[in-house]
Amino acid sequence: MTLALDINRLCKTYKGGMEAIRDVDLQVKDGDFFALLGENGAGKSTTLGIVCSLVNKTSGSVSIFGYDITTQASLAKRQISIVPQEFNFNNFERVKDILYQQGGYYGLPPSLVKERATKYMKKLGLWDKRKEQSRTLSGGMKRRLMIARALVHEPRLLILDEPTAGVDIEIRHSMWEFLTEINKQGTTIILTTHYLEEAEQLCRNVAIIHKGSIIQNTSMRNLLHQLKGQTYIVESSHTLPNEVNGDFYKSHRIDDNFLEVHLNTDYKLNDLFKDLDSKGIDISSIDLKDNRLEKTFIELTK
Repeated sequence: MTLALDINRLCKTYKGGMEAIRDVDLQVKDGDFFALLGENGAGKSTTLGIVCSLVNKTSGSVSIFGYDITTQASLAKRQISIVPQEFNFNNFERVKDILYQQGGYYGLPPSLVKERATKYMKKLGLWDKRKEQSRTLSGGMKRRLMIARALVHEPRLLILDEPTAGVDIEIRHSMWEFLTEINKQGTTIILTTHYLEEAEQLCRNVAIIHKGSIIQNTSMRNLLHQLKGQTYIVESSHTLPNEVNGDFYKSHRIDDNFLEVHLNTDYKLNDLFKDLDSKGIDISSIDLKDNRLEKTFIELTK
């Protein structure tokens, strides 16, 4: 098994003895789409800052595709790229020039830089803006430019820190599609986000950091399975009876046509459909009341 990222007993202590993170162990497999979640101040940024050599660690080790970030810093940095939350490019430079400079920073031949910059500008919808100053871009376009810049040298590991913060739903979903595509092509991705539905939609594995320590590190499926149940809103095209309950679910009627149902974890929606059908209740629609990952996250960190 090849590890894209291997973190062992990582610690960071600031002056005065304040611990930012302590004994963080984290392994991300090559090709994974991995979520690192936590509240503000939990230690996400410190951990990723150390991985990207932006923050000095106090102790522990970090390697990227087998290259130690301390003893093989140059080789490690070539494997990685980060898209920070804050925009950090020159607002008065043209879009294409920002990408060309990034390629030059990594020592790529000009012809290859131009080829890759063109590819990512087209894929991310920036091609028509390539000659514009970056300050003229919308917030969503600036986010796309950050991702394009990070991909010019085609890193094996891409870290995304709140990549869709402040963008509208349409752009967010188009970015989800693009990130899923490059992940399928082999790019390992680590995502931090406060949009928990985003992590649930995209990521296969997840770690939750709380007060500087990892409190969960598992697959998304296993994490969600820790919920004791899930609540749904069921709509019927006919008037509902006053009481609707079963052996494996509880419910209450919101109004004549809507029912709130809490389904036990060990049962599936098909079981609910069958039971409601046996009671003569037709279902015209069903929706989750709460985001599952958000509910699990709150239970783990409260």
